[in-house]
Amino acid sequence: MISQEQLIVSLVLGLVLMLAMTAGAGVFTFFERKIAGWTQGRYGPNRAGPKGYLQFLADGIKFALKEDVIQDYVVKPVYVIAPGLMMIPALVLYAALPIGKPFVWNGNEVHLQIVQANVGVLYLLAVASIAVYGIVFGAWASNSRYPFFGGVRASAQMISYELAMGLSIISVVLLTSEPGINALSISNIVAGQTGYWFGFIPRWNLFANPVAFFVFLVCMFAETNRLPFDLAEAEQELVGGYHTEYSAMKFASFMLSEYVNMITMSMVMVTLFVGGWHFPGIEAIRSQAIQVLLSIGAFGIKVLFFCFLFLWVRWTLPRFRYDQLMHLGWKALLPVALASALGTAIAIALRV
Repeated sequence: MISQEQLIVSLVLGLVLMLAMTAGAGVFTFFERKIAGWTQGRYGPNRAGPKGYLQFLADGIKFALKEDVIQDYVVKPVYVIAPGLMMIPALVLYAALPIGKPFVWNGNEVHLQIVQANVGVLYLLAVASIAVYGIVFGAWASNSRYPFFGGVRASAQMISYELAMGLSIISVVLLTSEPGINALSISNIVAGQTGYWFGFIPRWNLFANPVAFFVFLVCMFAETNRLPFDLAEAEQELVGGYHTEYSAMKFASFMLSEYVNMITMSMVMVTLFVGGWHFPGIEAIRSQAIQVLLSIGAFGIKVLFFCFLFLWVRWTLPRFRYDQLMHLGWKALLPVALASALGTAIAIALRV
């Protein structure tokens, strides 16, 4: 049974994270432009507010005031709900992720986790897999050829890369497997990354299986439709892709969903492969409050690093051709992920 303290923390944490995600996605658009300018040796936004720091507010006001045009030929009910269908999975995926060190409150252990699911890994896979429906529904309901092409591309892309992503997560589950330990629990996966090898190398899954980490990293870009995998909205062939027929706040919802997905997938990456909230030296501190605050800070810094990586890669690498994207997913990443999972299983069996 959930304690009263845990219920309070879960409710507050859920509210705070939802507000932080939605607000952070807007701020993210500003840093996207700034990092684009830095990467390409030019200025980013520098007009709205001091040094352009209010650019994201200007963009939000622009979208809110633009006319919301709905064409006569769209399938209106599906057309209207599609942006929400894309946003919802991004806003609920992080519910099973612990963002800080558990602490004791009134004699009860409290986890900084909205939902403590015994099958948290399956929850992550299930929620991540339904994100494609927002794109597909929006593309189909637009009743236009270019959005439809974008929706077909997105569905094929996500299905292709989810296979390799799932196999890389299986490697993490195998690394966590111990007698009497539920390896599908996210909390147990994070707890399994405590300690050090040789006294100084953290026992993060990144170091235990770097191949699975790399596969998940590439699939993370494909799942979020970010360059070099943004074939679903390639301007050269599809005008704007699956959201070509959207405008005003509906278009903004699609765009914000992409940024929320980036933050959420970065949180998943940190949780599964980079130790979650663990960081060397935190356990040595005696004060529980300081431990909790530092663990939250460590988790946040790791997440920000991967968010920066999303932006850096977008403005550094060119877009794949679609045949190259499929070749990479089916003929390269899938066999590598399968070999990684098999190798991990064999290594664990020989160790036992």
